[in-house]
Amino acid sequence: MLDMANAAVTRDFVPDECEVEIAVRVPDMDPAGMSSAQRRTALVSVGRAEARLAGWKAKLIDAERDEHGEGVAERVLREELQSSGRLAKRDVESSQQLTQLPAASKALEAGLIPVDHARLIARAAAEGPIDEAMLVNAARHEGFDKFAKTVRRNQQEMSDDDGQSILDHQRENRTGRAFTSRETGMFVLSGEFDPMTGARLETVLATKERELWNAEDPKARRTPQQRMADALAELILEPGKGKAKGTALMVVADYDVVNQELVNARLADGTPIPTAELIRLACDADLLPGVFRAATQEMNLGRKRRTASDAQRAALVYRDKECIGCGASAHRSFAHHVRFWRNGGPTDMPNLVLVCNKCHHNIHDDNWEVTQDPDSKRFNVDPPPDPFPDTGVDTYRPSQCNPVLLN
Repeated sequence: MLDMANAAVTRDFVPDECEVEIAVRVPDMDPAGMSSAQRRTALVSVGRAEARLAGWKAKLIDAERDEHGEGVAERVLREELQSSGRLAKRDVESSQQLTQLPAASKALEAGLIPVDHARLIARAAAEGPIDEAMLVNAARHEGFDKFAKTVRRNQQEMSDDDGQSILDHQRENRTGRAFTSRETGMFVLSGEFDPMTGARLETVLATKERELWNAEDPKARRTPQQRMADALAELILEPGKGKAKGTALMVVADYDVVNQELVNARLADGTPIPTAELIRLACDADLLPGVFRAATQEMNLGRKRRTASDAQRAALVYRDKECIGCGASAHRSFAHHVRFWRNGGPTDMPNLVLVCNKCHHNIHDDNWEVTQDPDSKRFNVDPPPDPFPDTGVDTYRPSQCNPVLLN
């Protein structure tokens, strides 16, 4: 078996040279000659080593910041570590936040939580009160996407103003960048927005992407990345073209019968909405009600049509919230027949689930299976018995080979 002690992080102090040397001992083994179990064990060890190094790095950066200020600390990272200005600024901010979170810092230094999870905790703590112990415990066993949602829920629960201050902070930190890359000569457009603005933008972009996909030659499809770029360009340069003009948000809320009011308002993906924001949205946006009744919407189309209707898609977004396989956005997922259409599967709600492009390929090309948890009733995409065989075909699909399937 692999001796993982050789992958440990060590600190060697050299007083005579007035230096502190950080050494990482890596096993002298060729990964190609290792078994799958050995490689996976090694990857886990590498992840823990990265976390421990990140914890020590945060302490070093924060000490530098305390003694010389943020500007000098950022300059050291840019010059000595050759970091970009953006990454240097992020590392300095994260290190300062982590030093104020003893449980998260301790878990990171011990390699018990991943670096990105620790940064999520630090960022949330900078925005408002959090339950640090609960989040650290969740970070030890939850994947990044699930943990990000756990953090958002905890922020909402711990907030004393229904999460309004968090939303205000996010709006204060909105950013946009437009520049020509010196490396590629390509024009780059990017931005960060608060969740409410982001949900509206994503809805419009997804509508435009589906519009472009429907107009494509099935034998010469664009990649998803190309389609996204073209959708964005068309929305900006040709705003009057096509159908993607309005903003329709699906907002979900529970009805308090006793007080006769809506409570626990949230976007379809579970992002919480402060009450004041819900009132504003009701006035300014076109909201799509998340209520579906057989008397008003036909949710079962049988074999009358192959693709899901708009009403069915809305109901799927309300029910599944995201890709059932990997958690990708519902707006970039497709209605998939659990029992394939070509095998007689009906276009009915019980036979439809949301899956992204990649998970769709896993199902059709690599025999992954859609299952339903008997207790929670949640659908999942499960791999075959050995999804990572030592020999044979793996589940990877290049991005340029991603036509959307219609089953």
